[in-house]
Amino acid sequence: MNRPAAETAEAEPSDGLSPAPIRPYVIVAVVLCGLYFLYSWVQYTHFRTPSWDLGIFGESVRAYAEFRAPVVDIKGPGFPILGDHFSPVTALLAPLYWIWPSPVSLLFGQAALFAASAVVVGRTAQQVLGSRAVGIGLTVAYGLSWGLQEAVKSDFHEIAFAVPLLALTCRALILGRWTAAVAWSAPLVLVKEDMGLTVAMVGAVLFLKGQKKLGAALAAFGVGAFALTVLVLIPAASKLGQYDYWSKIEKTGQGADTSFGQVIVDALGSGERWEMVLFLLAITGFLALRSPLILLVLPTLGWRFLSQDPNHWGMHWHYSAILMPVVFLALVDAVRSVRTSPHAWLAAYGKVVVPVATAVALVLAVNLPLRELTKPETYRTDARAEQARAAVEAVPDGVSVEADVSLLAHLTADHRVYWVGTSKGATPDYLAFDLRGWSQQITDPEQLASQLHPEAQYRITHRSEGFAVLKRV
Repeated sequence: MNRPAAETAEAEPSDGLSPAPIRPYVIVAVVLCGLYFLYSWVQYTHFRTPSWDLGIFGESVRAYAEFRAPVVDIKGPGFPILGDHFSPVTALLAPLYWIWPSPVSLLFGQAALFAASAVVVGRTAQQVLGSRAVGIGLTVAYGLSWGLQEAVKSDFHEIAFAVPLLALTCRALILGRWTAAVAWSAPLVLVKEDMGLTVAMVGAVLFLKGQKKLGAALAAFGVGAFALTVLVLIPAASKLGQYDYWSKIEKTGQGADTSFGQVIVDALGSGERWEMVLFLLAITGFLALRSPLILLVLPTLGWRFLSQDPNHWGMHWHYSAILMPVVFLALVDAVRSVRTSPHAWLAAYGKVVVPVATAVALVLAVNLPLRELTKPETYRTDARAEQARAAVEAVPDGVSVEADVSLLAHLTADHRVYWVGTSKGATPDYLAFDLRGWSQQITDPEQLASQLHPEAQYRITHRSEGFAVLKRV
């Protein structure tokens, strides 16, 4: 029986897909989610938080959950977070926060989003390549990839939402579902301001695949969204009246040459940046380079290459997580295409590259964050963690408190929280210091309090070897 023309308007090649029951992939995803969350939870409960970001997102999601404007005092008293990065998508976590009013709920949400993207990647591989072994193998390789593991190690970030959206976008492109590709990619502009350029690149891929009008429209939308957020929306919300991250591409220091040309020369000559790209492509056996989907990594790699912040260059932190679904699904697309290659060696390589990629992922995983879950010492609570917990418990609920990075996230659920580096203009009710978190050992917390807040007087209410809590009197 012929299908109606309306159903074939997009010429979707999905009729030839191999069956791929979702249950095996859900089982693998549940295991991955458990591993991601267990790592995050242990890190949180043992006060091993690597930065202030979980505290920042904890404050912003709590504000959304309480139907307040997303003001994050950790960034500065009364700081509107949409004036820093444009990530209104995090408001979607508010219902989860109602159930579990803790920053730990954000860690669980991220684990679930990452795991869900693994289902998309693996099941697409089986449907396109026709092998459950290939699909499950690629699910494991993707789930253990260094980009996702480093993101889990870095606590929560808004890019957690971009990962499954990009997986669904790439799946739609592989299957020729052009409208679906637009529908899944367009919301990326609500994840973070730079994602507008990635959306524009999705439009470019659509253009290359013959969808010229649709591709051009999506590309224009992506560029327009990027320009609108960084030139209008963020400056309008920011106390600085501008997009502050332009400074990341400027060289600083005495005698520094800030010309854009010099920035590009330095970026292209950076070994650390190219090492990251090498590992990004190596996990696909470099075959992902044969798929037009690989173009989607260019916007993210572009700003990271131009950035003068070393945190953006290498394989650490969360910046590479959004690249993982792209390169793995580009691999799937490439394997399908080389099956009909006139070059026998290339067709033969396409038959073995997925097992190779899986093996590479497993080997790399030996030296990646999740390996810590196999070590008994990971779960042991040391004296410092006990002291930190006691310091948090010494701060009464509902008060305002200024704290160090190690304590921030643990206070955001029921306090108004400031960071000691950005609290100018505020006089908190309490101060909570990690005495070993400063450049030199702090022997007199009250003296430190007087230096930070000469307008007020504070007295110690709790003291241990590593922490001190002070109350304003």
